[in-house]
Amino acid sequence: MKHVVKTIGAALLWLAVVLCLAVTIVPRFLDARYYAGTAPGDHFDGARFFNPDGTDDDLSPPSGGSRGGFIWRYLTNSDGRPKWPDHVAVHPVAPPARVEGARMVATWVGHATVLVQTQDLNILTDPVWSRTAGPLGVGPARVAEPGIAFDALPKIDVVLVSHDHYDHMDLTTLKRLWERDRPLIVTSLGNDSVIGQAGVPSRALDWGGRSAIKPGVDIIVTRNHHWGSRWFADRNRALWSSFVVRLPGGNLFFAGDTGPGDLAWANEAAAYGPVRLALLPIGAFRFAPGQMVAGSHIGPIDAAEAYRRLGASSGIGVHWGTFRLSYEGYDTPPRLLAAVTQAAGLRGFETVGLGQPTQVAPYHPAPPVAPIERGAMERALPKAALALP
Repeated sequence: MKHVVKTIGAALLWLAVVLCLAVTIVPRFLDARYYAGTAPGDHFDGARFFNPDGTDDDLSPPSGGSRGGFIWRYLTNSDGRPKWPDHVAVHPVAPPARVEGARMVATWVGHATVLVQTQDLNILTDPVWSRTAGPLGVGPARVAEPGIAFDALPKIDVVLVSHDHYDHMDLTTLKRLWERDRPLIVTSLGNDSVIGQAGVPSRALDWGGRSAIKPGVDIIVTRNHHWGSRWFADRNRALWSSFVVRLPGGNLFFAGDTGPGDLAWANEAAAYGPVRLALLPIGAFRFAPGQMVAGSHIGPIDAAEAYRRLGASSGIGVHWGTFRLSYEGYDTPPRLLAAVTQAAGLRGFETVGLGQPTQVAPYHPAPPVAPIERGAMERALPKAALALP
């Protein structure tokens, strides 16, 4: 029986490899044009979107060699990555149904999914409740259950979808949310076409576009540095973004999924007003030993600099500890973030427990902090922090 199970497991693994190779090598027919309108030429060439601050080739294997070999080593866990736990216990606390007025409560659901409650609005970022993040159920599996069970989720009013990668755009979850709550779904250009495949309407805007929610509250789609694809061949057919939610008493900033690029996207977001809460990714930054940043993902050092540029008074580190996407250890992102913020003298930027509703303090101006340069910070960090896997 044990031999049969191993044989079936090996066959499924080979099938996954074949599927990955097939969608990267063969299928021109899998390309799709999600957006056919016009957009400024600084990030759209008439067919595909691009980063105006430089484009990284995120499809190249990080350590050289063939793409197929990289995928095989990743799927077989033979690439020297630190071991992750198979399961992480979650002890959720039910969030309130509503939060009135200026009070703000944030609950980390997992990965980039956060429930933010304020001004009698329930706002959900990049909602993913599926067990795996990938096409046809093939992809990284959750090591932690969602911090809020879907049936315990309060009625959602607004959903922010940053881009079309499976760990951020989960069509199954979006369909469930639409059928249950009919929320306003705001995203960036082209993603409405992808979301529409699930029979779900959404409002797609270019960078700088605004959507009014109610008096005193609106959403602005803002620039970040990333890329998009559902099947590799459709690379950059839809735009990626971050978001500013303008709120009385201080704004909410959600970075989506982003690399550093020129980091000026943080300054641009700060120009829309004081940032009370910043949701910034801190994981999936290491694709080789000792690496501190990837082209399309910021690590704790660059996240800390983005937080400084935003002038935010509170921040939560997300995009870690749910789906294993890269080489760092399970708890390296929060441990490294704590070391970086201490070394930099930053306050209020930390991680929170899954499923633990967190009161966000009222906005207060951040004290001045010197710019955080990656190389200088690496030299300033304690050896124990630099030795984290």
